[in-house]
Amino acid sequence: MARYGIVSKKVLGISVVSLREMAKKIGRNHGLAQELWRTGILDARFLAAFIEEPGKITEAQMDRWAKDFDNWAICDGCSLHLFDRTPFAWKKALSWTTRKEEFVRRAGFALIAVLAVHDKSAPDAKFERTFPLIKRAATDDRNGVKKAVNWSLRQIGKRNLGLNALAISAAQEIQSVDSASARWIASDALRELKSPAVQTRLNKKHRNR
Repeated sequence: MARYGIVSKKVLGISVVSLREMAKKIGRNHGLAQELWRTGILDARFLAAFIEEPGKITEAQMDRWAKDFDNWAICDGCSLHLFDRTPFAWKKALSWTTRKEEFVRRAGFALIAVLAVHDKSAPDAKFERTFPLIKRAATDDRNGVKKAVNWSLRQIGKRNLGLNALAISAAQEIQSVDSASARWIASDALRELKSPAVQTRLNKKHRNR
């Protein structure tokens, strides 16, 4: 886990596969999720994210949990399996991207990336509003942040042809910034967004609309 940057103060080493099996047996349980999170044990917090009830989460709880993030895995796990299902997903995504804490800020961009895939009904305008946030954070050289900024840019650009063009334009602007982090984010995103595989899929999707 440490080799992949998954470092925390309390870790038991239970595999995610095992935790998922436990979650299936337990089912959704808001109270138990709260207790598990309070232990501070990374494995217990993963299980909490799997069994928490999205409809019972408050904004305050989301803020508390985000503040506890100490590695990319629990940050992304909560974003992928829980936070994006709450009514506050967009609000938190936009507000967290401006925070100073590395993994709270990462959570904001991770949520944007996840919503680009999961929120099928969201209008393009919602994603267009994230480009200034992405550009602003592109110079943040912390590994947890820059990889999430890149992730969000790529996922938005793979949503449809219109957003693909805007994401490519944003990446080109970011590429001109005098920052190693910005240049990496841009070049990696452009490589995928301009790739034949992505362009073929988006054009096919556009024709079939």
